[in-house]
Amino acid sequence: MIAIAALLFVICLLALRKTALRLEAIKKEKEEILGEEMRMFDFLHHLGLAIERDITRNQLHKEIVDGFSKVLNADGGGLYLLSDDRKSLLPKYISKDCPPLVGVPVEIRHRAQKDPRAMDSYVRLTKVSVDEGVLGAALATGECMHVSNVKNHEAFRDAFVRYDEDVSALLSPLKHGGRDLGVVAVVRRLEHGGFSQNDFEVFRSVSEQSAFAMGNAMIHQELAEKRKLDDEIRTARDVQHVLLPSKEPKISGYRVSGSNTPARMISGDYFDYIDLPNDRAGIVIADVTGKGVPAGLLMAMCRSVLRMTSQNTSSPAEALAQVNRNLFPDVREDMFVSLAYVILDKTSGNVCMARAGHDAPLMFRSNIRNIEVIKPPGLAIGIDEGAVFERVTKDLSLQMESGDCLLLYTDGVCEAVDKHENEFGADRLESEFMKSAPMGAEAVVDSIKQAVSSFAGAEPQMDDITVIAIEKR
Repeated sequence: MIAIAALLFVICLLALRKTALRLEAIKKEKEEILGEEMRMFDFLHHLGLAIERDITRNQLHKEIVDGFSKVLNADGGGLYLLSDDRKSLLPKYISKDCPPLVGVPVEIRHRAQKDPRAMDSYVRLTKVSVDEGVLGAALATGECMHVSNVKNHEAFRDAFVRYDEDVSALLSPLKHGGRDLGVVAVVRRLEHGGFSQNDFEVFRSVSEQSAFAMGNAMIHQELAEKRKLDDEIRTARDVQHVLLPSKEPKISGYRVSGSNTPARMISGDYFDYIDLPNDRAGIVIADVTGKGVPAGLLMAMCRSVLRMTSQNTSSPAEALAQVNRNLFPDVREDMFVSLAYVILDKTSGNVCMARAGHDAPLMFRSNIRNIEVIKPPGLAIGIDEGAVFERVTKDLSLQMESGDCLLLYTDGVCEAVDKHENEFGADRLESEFMKSAPMGAEAVVDSIKQAVSSFAGAEPQMDDITVIAIEKR
């Protein structure tokens, strides 16, 4: 009887000890879970502060990967983002001593035995196709993955590269606004134990928050870059505005009016008034192919060179030939400049003109109430190195009488479209010029601008519009 009681006592002690051990294990597991959650909240807090500091993308990538590794007590991690063509995953940050997340060719492994840097360079520089390896698998599934042993994953069964590490991995695709950004992963060597279900749940939570943070940071950075670019473009526009005439020129015997309306902040059109020796004045109108900053820069170059060359010759064609030779080496193949250059003789009423591939000017003859189309031959600047340009481009002399009016314009006038995609066209331009020319240069410019605006209505202006009217008094 005593023996039975002793046996029962021992059994009870063993049961109590087993229960105590289980309680201790549960307590330890609870403490680990609580510690993991506290690390997660600490990570998310620091991630928020990092974004508020407006850190760079590289710094943000490091914060995310190192934060993941710390929260989950992982041996390392990596962040891969989609390339611009969305065909590859590019390594953006891989933590120090992180086991590879990609398969490694045999020759790289052999090289790494002599020089460990070979492995590190390969892992940190190699892009991965979106349909390869565990990274591609994570992107394809669109869900968090727990791979208990990476080398046994089906993604490497038929691969041309080997994966020899014994590691467990947690991987998650990163999405923001329904758009894939890339993949984040953390790894732990099996000798340090695998990831638990709670690790997986924590990883899934922080990966969602990190994707949201990355998406917001990308938007914030893009907006900041756009604001900076807008500021730079506004500065360029202000500089360009200074290059355009601020007031109409005072040319004895003539009244001149000009206007430039850019389609964008930077105009590819320009016009200029140039004081010349021997009682003469130069008037220029030009249109650079394209729009925006490249066109604006080429416009500024053309203006500067023409202002310099025009002082050395009384021939518009010779001045344009020098401009072409100076600009040709620096003009891109997909760009050129159409230009018309007029020299007015202040005493005789003689006009000498050269046209480098520009729209044909119109001349209103007041005595017969008629419009002439003026077509001096010429090639656009930047197309030919010089010989052909100079053979084709020639001067044309005209005589203007009192009341005559010469109209220079860029193709943005005739190519303006209405809501039905009809162009304003040459006929409407001639008709408007005919009606307004008897009222003087200012009336011509104002009338044409108003007519184009009324015709286009709410349709956006697709090209720069520049108009110059030259009236003989």
